[in-house]
Amino acid sequence: MDYKKLSLGLGVFSLALGAAELFGARRIAAGLDAQGHEGLVKGFGARELLAGVNLLAAPAVATGMWNRVAGDVMDIVATAAAVRNSPRNRLAWGALAFVAGAALLDAWVAVGLDEQTGKTLPTEPPLPA
Repeated sequence: MDYKKLSLGLGVFSLALGAAELFGARRIAAGLDAQGHEGLVKGFGARELLAGVNLLAAPAVATGMWNRVAGDVMDIVATAAAVRNSPRNRLAWGALAFVAGAALLDAWVAVGLDEQTGKTLPTEPPLPA
């Protein structure tokens, strides 16, 4: 499995998701019955954009993927709150399921990068002697 390519693809996905959250915050908040929380959605969008840029800049470094996993945990907490506030909202349940699936995929790719590249943290190449 080429985890570096998966990381690149997830970086592109992060950019698209971040843009959607940033520019569609009102619609997303309304769909989740979370009106008044547009700023939170925009903040999550900005975080996704940053995650995407980090993954595109260093796709073989697992830290970027682990950062996405941490963001997924924040997303799970937020969507779980939306489900708790509107338990009959099918869109909120779908968002929660989607985020949980993304978290599993992100963690799988992060572990794969750790094993495949051994680069959990970015490092400078050794200086020539």
